[in-house]
Amino acid sequence: MLFSWLLGQARTSFYAADQSVELVTTSGKRTTLLDFVKSVTPPCWLNPFLFNGHLQSIYTIVTDDSAPIFYRRKIFEADKPYVGSFTVDFAVDPYQGNDETLPSRTTYYSQDEVSKLESIDSNPMILVAAGLVGGSQEVYLRQVLAPLVIKETGWEACVVNARGCAMSKLTSTILYNARATWDFRQSVKWLREKFPNRPLFGLGFSLGANILVNYLAEEGSSCVLEGAVVCSNPWNLEVGNLALQRTWLGKELYSKALGGNLRKLFEIHADQISKHPGINVEKLSRVKYIHEFDKDIQVPMWGYPTVGAYYRDASSIDSLYDVKVPLLAINAEDDPVVTLQSLPFDEVQQNPYVVLCTTSRGGHVAWYELGGRRWFTKPAVGFLTKLAQELRLGTKLELHYPSMEGEKEEKDEPTFKPTRRRLRMYHDID
Repeated sequence: MLFSWLLGQARTSFYAADQSVELVTTSGKRTTLLDFVKSVTPPCWLNPFLFNGHLQSIYTIVTDDSAPIFYRRKIFEADKPYVGSFTVDFAVDPYQGNDETLPSRTTYYSQDEVSKLESIDSNPMILVAAGLVGGSQEVYLRQVLAPLVIKETGWEACVVNARGCAMSKLTSTILYNARATWDFRQSVKWLREKFPNRPLFGLGFSLGANILVNYLAEEGSSCVLEGAVVCSNPWNLEVGNLALQRTWLGKELYSKALGGNLRKLFEIHADQISKHPGINVEKLSRVKYIHEFDKDIQVPMWGYPTVGAYYRDASSIDSLYDVKVPLLAINAEDDPVVTLQSLPFDEVQQNPYVVLCTTSRGGHVAWYELGGRRWFTKPAVGFLTKLAQELRLGTKLELHYPSMEGEKEEKDEPTFKPTRRRLRMYHDID
């Protein structure tokens, strides 16, 4: 045991409902979602020199340009209630040329190219939501996309950039928050119209994982995605942020770093955001920590009464109950940003569509192996690939859950609605 630990082996654990859904393969064979996940999850061997969550997480600042992905960008005008515009970067074949106003290996689609963005092919396609202030250029998501988008696999991919991120222009007075699912939803709807035969999948990291789970839950049984993977989801934002404030490292290293990144994002778009009547620009200049940014920006920007109210409304831990597509969640137990107390150990046991895979080591969106690759890419790619290849392409996944046979009669009894929003945007409909 000690020898394995010194070599970098991490313990892998799985949490799921007592009776997880049964997935039906193209050959008619049935397998439970839990067994399906275990079959694509290899042993976790990490870099022994990065022997705890702090070292793993801090190592993410090392420059890494592996897994180069080329993108073409499309600008979307947002539907109501979330006004403004947002960008989606589509993975494409390598090309010559560069646009200095965009991240490396990214250029805009021409109007002519946009008009031709449609197909009746049945290639699987993945939509990605990056972490806080991240976008399509993040190496952690590129390392998942790289083995999928090679010609031999036939996958298509796009990244839904958060407002103002990935060098995109902010065209309204609001950024995004941890429950801003509107842009992701509009992207899914557009892709379904343009590529009606493509099976769609979701992939989310950190804050983007929280947004993706909220989206899956809001869509419920109507969700058109075939499955999804989320990595390092913070799940319970209030518990996590309070935990960060309790320790020196949590507050002065991680919370300050996250808050600093958000303040830089504000400074880039200060001219636009400062037009918001609720924003005090002078107060923001003194922001150091992420909870201060959320208090002074997110609360007035979105109309929440307190930062706690925002965290409770935006957290995806309760949303998990309404997820109705196969979902693999991957978290490290030593993640210094997502405390162990934030993880949905009890919640996943109430939803047969979800499996939580935890590792004893790995940090935050890290899981570095010797050589610089990241372990989480293996179960993520394996899960998505096996869903697409062995179940079915282009149609709704068949799920068989023995205790759910037949329609249940609606009873006159208390019901829990996990996705009921406390925040109402103008033009929102219940």
